[in-house]
Amino acid sequence: MDGWFTDDTQKRFEAYGWHVIPAVDGHNPEQILDAVKQAQAETTKPTLIICKTIIGYGSPNKANSHDCHGAPLGDDEIAAAREFLKWEYAPFEIPAEIYAEWDAKEKGQVAEKAWEEKLAAYAKAYPELAAEFTRRVNAELPANWAAESQAFIEHLQANPASIASRKASQNAIEAYAKLLPEFLGGSADLASSNLTLWSGSKPIRAVENADGNYINYGVREFGMSAIMNGIALHGGFIPYGATFLMFMEYAHNAVRMAALMKQRSLFVYTHDSIGLGEDGPTHQPVEQTSALRLIPNLETWRPCDQVESAVAWKAAVERKEGPSALIFTRQNLAQMDRTAEQLANVARGGYVLRHCCENQTCPDLILIATGSEVELAMKAADVLDAEGVKVRVVSMPSTNVFDKQDAAYRESVLPSHITKRVAIEAGIADFWYKYVGFEGRVVGMNSFGESAPADQLFKLFGFTVENVVAKAKEIL
Repeated sequence: MDGWFTDDTQKRFEAYGWHVIPAVDGHNPEQILDAVKQAQAETTKPTLIICKTIIGYGSPNKANSHDCHGAPLGDDEIAAAREFLKWEYAPFEIPAEIYAEWDAKEKGQVAEKAWEEKLAAYAKAYPELAAEFTRRVNAELPANWAAESQAFIEHLQANPASIASRKASQNAIEAYAKLLPEFLGGSADLASSNLTLWSGSKPIRAVENADGNYINYGVREFGMSAIMNGIALHGGFIPYGATFLMFMEYAHNAVRMAALMKQRSLFVYTHDSIGLGEDGPTHQPVEQTSALRLIPNLETWRPCDQVESAVAWKAAVERKEGPSALIFTRQNLAQMDRTAEQLANVARGGYVLRHCCENQTCPDLILIATGSEVELAMKAADVLDAEGVKVRVVSMPSTNVFDKQDAAYRESVLPSHITKRVAIEAGIADFWYKYVGFEGRVVGMNSFGESAPADQLFKLFGFTVENVVAKAKEIL
């Protein structure tokens, strides 16, 4: 096999409809500058400049080989390269004319002043549009955002519905997109399954609908996620894009880069577990939710009902310093009852959903669950309660957010002296031992899934009231 790919890059990008400038000598500044000017002159399509280069150019003996890539050239070869390139300056010495050419402070000040004058004239002519523009590029939310989004959440709590959390996600998009004209959505060829379209969605097209607000990315999970990061870096928009949770693997690097760059990219993942059903283990996530939780500066949410779904979306929109992963089910989920205090605490990532007794401080056992398994935890708690066991149920839609809470709050939810704990999640079990400890138990996945209806799979892998109760009794 060849040591490099044999695609015809020029023809490939021409087939995409790009403007392609081929065969530019990557070591010739004049050719590069000319190509850049050609690219700037083309305003109807993106441009690809194909530069032909030699790795290690200037090194007489190591150019065009890996020897100049992964190791120092060495003193003799550096001297030879200096002679070839006619470079007479000492190490780290920058010639004055080169420094002056690269020093953009003065040019930048001129450009900034011109921009400010143009913006001021725009603001005078169109004050409302200018104010809206400024709000968006400054990543500020509308003045009515806090009140309207909270009212939506409270409305959901007051009007229970047993729906799939992917549908709850769509309802949240519908409510929030009407408040956020900067929303720019999309899906990697799964819009009808991810449920990311809303009534105001307008797909962007090259010729028509260039002012749309939804991108049909095609089967390009990595491309979608990287483009979202670019949109976030540009500013003025809040990008969200969706695929199946399993296919997050194709985009992992772009998700990690969003976290590294601290960009507000909203990654939406549906069909979150063996609850996907008959498509089988190739499409059923097991370790993916935990893998997302482990990415620094990424906040991952796996809500248990329509209320937690709306809270997760609200938190993701309000988080300016990094991305969020929002994980939703294919199957319907029952809505949980909550007091006003519990509703407020959803945004803290983990909270007590079911108290064990009136004084609320002395449980015999704590059940911790997320997503579709919260209802299972509640039913298991009812059985144990009937047998005289005092059980607290903790819903933890976001471990990342919960871990950031102050120590007093974390202790109030998971008292350190209560060591008898069982975690329940239809994902890899290993992640949860940080919460249940060596004395605890985890009802989770330790293998790939199988192809069968969802209800049969949950039973097969132990996500039943009987198994949760049995695991609890092992440590009581």
